[in-house]
Amino acid sequence: MTLTARDLLDGIQAELAPHDNHNRMVPLISVGKAPRAVFAAIAAEEQRITSSDWRSFHAMAAREDEPHVRAFLDGLPPGEQQALALLDALVAAVGPDQGMELPRAGCQAYPAYVAWLALNAEPSAAAAGIYANVAAFGRYCRAVAEGMRAHYDFDDPACAFFDFFAADVPEADQRALAAIQAGLDSGQLNPNEAHLYARLFQNYELMFWNTLADEFSG
Repeated sequence: MTLTARDLLDGIQAELAPHDNHNRMVPLISVGKAPRAVFAAIAAEEQRITSSDWRSFHAMAAREDEPHVRAFLDGLPPGEQQALALLDALVAAVGPDQGMELPRAGCQAYPAYVAWLALNAEPSAAAAGIYANVAAFGRYCRAVAEGMRAHYDFDDPACAFFDFFAADVPEADQRALAAIQAGLDSGQLNPNEAHLYARLFQNYELMFWNTLADEFSG
């Protein structure tokens, strides 16, 4: 049976799902047990990440000529640029990060991997790996935003970064499926590589959150 983009994406997400709850930081925020200082750390780390990912996604898109894959990748940098601007309100609300080691290697491993994908990965396989993790990241951001309002008295502007990534964007799903299908149809997308990229993407995402959990849950 011919593998479709939806089949591939569903298969990857089923593989990843059992590990989504390995995030040790978000549950602490969602019940108000993380110190307020963690938000300064998140803001500082995310400022670096969004700036790096903006460049990485541009570089990845520049390597791809297939229209559907290019359209998906071209849609990523504007989101990173908007997310970066939304962090200003959180930084204003929490002040500077007082962490002893700035930036944290465990947090910045994530954008380093995205930069590796931009230079080395087949773009449609990278698109599958990236998008397979979007739903989980959206759930993390939704839980963080809810915890910020319920337990830390943050206002809407301070929560806007997390609200942005928590929002459902049906058009993004359509672009992602079109890009993945184009890669499958052309034979450029190796499903095993897509699974590998997605697993590593998830691992680095969890490393970001759990690095913070190690620092702020004591």
